[in-house]
Amino acid sequence: MKEFKMNPLQPVVSVDWLFSNRNNPDLLILDTSLKKTIAKTRQKNERLLIPNTIFFDLENTFSDLNSPLPHMMPTEETFTEEARKLGINNNSIIVVYDNVGIYSSPRVWWMFRAMGHRNVYVLNGGLPEWRKNGFDCVTSYSLPKNKGNFVAKSNPKLISDKNDILKAINDKNVLIIDVRSQERYLGEVSEPREGLRKGHIPNAVNIPFEKILNKNKLLEKDALENVFEKVTTKDRRIIFSCGSGVTACINALGATVAGYPDISVYDGSWSEWGIPSELPITE
Repeated sequence: MKEFKMNPLQPVVSVDWLFSNRNNPDLLILDTSLKKTIAKTRQKNERLLIPNTIFFDLENTFSDLNSPLPHMMPTEETFTEEARKLGINNNSIIVVYDNVGIYSSPRVWWMFRAMGHRNVYVLNGGLPEWRKNGFDCVTSYSLPKNKGNFVAKSNPKLISDKNDILKAINDKNVLIIDVRSQERYLGEVSEPREGLRKGHIPNAVNIPFEKILNKNKLLEKDALENVFEKVTTKDRRIIFSCGSGVTACINALGATVAGYPDISVYDGSWSEWGIPSELPITE
């Protein structure tokens, strides 16, 4: 069997690779799809699954339900226990996918990285690409065979909070990239979540997540480099922000592939920053 060694700058795998390695005993395939998305394209047969898929409940199980904000990172203890229930081990090779293509799967990729597990990969194109290539699908999830031994070890550098953002606003060594639509960034439209202010974090630049995608797949490395080199250099730290911490991870994935080494995701994103408060905004 073809051995697959981790390369942190190549966190994306193809459907051909997944098909070829589908019988690797250390491989775990996780469906990270969300019921509700802001993606413009939804897939018709959302109940279809890649064989041997286990469901990763990003919305509930792997979010901090004690927080009023959506999709917030759970604690180390919660992540450890719930990951073990899915049969995840410290040596597991994890492939995450979603039914849009590249949407919620990068969020789960980033969560595992933030919890110390680097042997995790996003399936480029997700379920639509799998189906497009004619690979078989099933209609039921697989159940974990055994409880895993995974232990989460959080890396605080990969997750930012509002205090980090306040410091970053006027720090020339840090760039905040807002991945929401240009209309939301400019405050030209109301936010999808009621009660939030319009606009963006001061000094943040805008790269909508769709700009780094080609339909449902990530752009090639050279194209990704071209996108990011227009706004920053590789010696600067980048903090990505979005609406609720999900699509920011799409751009974090793209920047990682493009070779940017110092990246973080603002966990609360606009769901937190946009709440009426004294936090500064630009319209």
